[in-house]
Amino acid sequence: MVHRRELGGERIWFGNQGGLWGNAMTWFDHATGSVWSQPLGLAIAGPRRGQRLELLSSLLTSWSAWRDAYPHTMALNVRGGRSGFGLDAMVIVVELEQAAVAYPVTALRHHGVINDELARVPIAAVVDPRSPDRWNVFSRRTGGRVVELAAHERGIRDAQSDTVWDATTGLVRSGPPAARPLLRIPALTSFPRDFRTFWPHGRFWSEPR
Repeated sequence: MVHRRELGGERIWFGNQGGLWGNAMTWFDHATGSVWSQPLGLAIAGPRRGQRLELLSSLLTSWSAWRDAYPHTMALNVRGGRSGFGLDAMVIVVELEQAAVAYPVTALRHHGVINDELARVPIAAVVDPRSPDRWNVFSRRTGGRVVELAAHERGIRDAQSDTVWDATTGLVRSGPPAARPLLRIPALTSFPRDFRTFWPHGRFWSEPR
């Protein structure tokens, strides 16, 4: 996950605090020594307790999937080991206005697109049909209306307008001249067991009955 490290126009410098809170790492800020939760971007102790950073859009994906989508990326090359788990073991978490939902990656890969609503915001979690390791969450409100999205061989499609968007960038691939890009919604990955720790009132998405 990636957070904007500015509060009230002040740029904040962070370090690894060295402890775990809720089975996730914590940071400290050099200016006040406050302790911050990594998943929430929230100061949980110290002078800045209760302050929160803005979550930015980011992806946890394979290097091959990322390089295919963004071939000119500059990457940090460090020695690492295998994590022992893949995306199938995780959920994708979206939080809006203190409401949260978790989409199992296996279910998302099966459906390709999950249309949903969170905090009165119509959203869609999608997997790029070109790579099961590339996912995104978009707002379904575009051009003054709410669209129902479906998987398409070239991305994601709205059958009503016959618009096709790129599933990685949200840019229009084909459709009417008035078609607009889809807005990305910040989301992050988590282990299912940790979701309730940080979002106790959140819900797990399940198959409609």
